[in-house]
Amino acid sequence: MPRTFQHTIRVPYAHTDQMGFVYYAHYLMYFEMARAELLREVGLPYTEMEQKGVMLPVVEAHCEYKQPARFDDALVVHTHCREIRKARLHLDYEIKRDEELIVTGYTHHVCMDRNGNVMRPIPELSALIEGDPL
Repeated sequence: MPRTFQHTIRVPYAHTDQMGFVYYAHYLMYFEMARAELLREVGLPYTEMEQKGVMLPVVEAHCEYKQPARFDDALVVHTHCREIRKARLHLDYEIKRDEELIVTGYTHHVCMDRNGNVMRPIPELSALIEGDPL
């Protein structure tokens, strides 16, 4: 079972819409924030990975909205890497307020070099599946 990473976000007022709910597109940003933290946690921050010439562009993103979040809510983004196959990574996300499920979703990424060529994932990315820090 892959390790689940957690990242807490306190909703700023600027992320809410006229109804007082978190604007739907911000959840994708929360996914990205959690993704950056999980890479940092396994010892491969984005900056270091990019210095090694590896880019992870998102090629597909999905969100399913269950409940609204509001200003000042403490949201916990639970993230795990479901699989790394060939050049693709699949990350799953759940965003919760306490135990209440707010959003579920996933992102698919392709490993690319700086020139946009598809490449095999570097071995260090296996820590996302194995859950072992580098």
